[in-house]
Amino acid sequence: MKKIDTLTRIFLAWSLTIWALTGCNKTESAAEKNATPKAEAAAKHETEKANESAKQHPAKTPSKDNGNEHKEENRLKLTPEEIKTAGVQVEAIKEQQLSAQLTVTATIHPNQDKLAHISPRVSGRIINVSANLGDSVKDGQVLAMLDSIELGEAHSIYVQALSQQKVAKADLDRAEQLNADQIIPHKDYLRAKAGYEQARSLVRATEDKLRLLEATPESKHTDRAVSIFPLKAPFAGAVIEKHAILGELAQPDKSLFTVADLSVLWIEANLFEQDLAKVTLGAEAIVTVTAYPDQRFHGKVTYISSTVDKESRSVQTRIEVPNLDGRLKPEMFATASIATAATARAITLPQEAVLLVNGQPMAFVEEAGEYEPRPVELGEKLSGRVAIKAGIKEGERVVIAGAYALKARLLKSQISDEH
Repeated sequence: MKKIDTLTRIFLAWSLTIWALTGCNKTESAAEKNATPKAEAAAKHETEKANESAKQHPAKTPSKDNGNEHKEENRLKLTPEEIKTAGVQVEAIKEQQLSAQLTVTATIHPNQDKLAHISPRVSGRIINVSANLGDSVKDGQVLAMLDSIELGEAHSIYVQALSQQKVAKADLDRAEQLNADQIIPHKDYLRAKAGYEQARSLVRATEDKLRLLEATPESKHTDRAVSIFPLKAPFAGAVIEKHAILGELAQPDKSLFTVADLSVLWIEANLFEQDLAKVTLGAEAIVTVTAYPDQRFHGKVTYISSTVDKESRSVQTRIEVPNLDGRLKPEMFATASIATAATARAITLPQEAVLLVNGQPMAFVEEAGEYEPRPVELGEKLSGRVAIKAGIKEGERVVIAGAYALKARLLKSQISDEH
């Protein structure tokens, strides 16, 4: 009985296990069947929604003419009245034959042929100073007055010599009359004549010494010793240095004033050996300085050194530039563009025709009544014009006046588009 019960229990347990497994599979299958229609319905709804959105907002396809459309958006259209008000002028651009230029750094110096360090020929105390630093002086203008003991002594000797000459002349006149009447021996007459000639020689010697000491002509016609003399400008110019101090003792080896004629200045530059063959005497040059960036000073090469500096391996070159308005100052740094024998063809524009727009140099090109801002690549600046390396072709019509008004309109339109 126990054995049957055991078998019965095993059979029941096995039956329950099979039934449980069969029921679970049916449950999972039913869940899957119930879940599938729901997922399909949701996916279908999302697809229909996406299609509807695509119909309302169609995708933009890239166009090959996007660059041209962008250019057309930047082009400016002006009415004839607006063109007249803005002062817009257009010029058909042509290539020009240009001389190649060599650009070097330089320093401005006074004309050494018109530079004078003024000092007295004899020591003396400064009793008056009439010229100040920076003054413009004329040829022969008095700069200072000095009192010299040496000059006073020389003038005293001159006065004595004049007095002795007068006495010797009187003796000679009396001896001539007595000799004519045969009252005195002839040798006495000769002795009186020799004394007069000696007195005349002494006067000439002392007069020459006064002249060497730069005494005034008026002082030669006085019976009193004169020790005061003037210090004069040797030519017209400007006082660029002054060391004269009232009451101080001036010496011949110490300059009291420096006067320079600044109407013509020397621009001194250094040429490297490889550039030496490109520059010749008389070549045209254009000088610019940072103080006047829009000003061009024209000059010529007047000197090329015959030797090469062994340290810098360069050759000193001088350019003379007129400076009648006094804008250029000695010791300024400058840039010199020297014309060379080589030539090239290039397109040039007036400098005012090229403007910076968002940091990029641009020029306005006119086409079919519209103005297009065109980026350009700049070359060298040449007498108020600038060479164009790229961006503009020969024959195109470019705005040469009124570009600032077009730039203002362009920036205004860009700001409006952003907003």
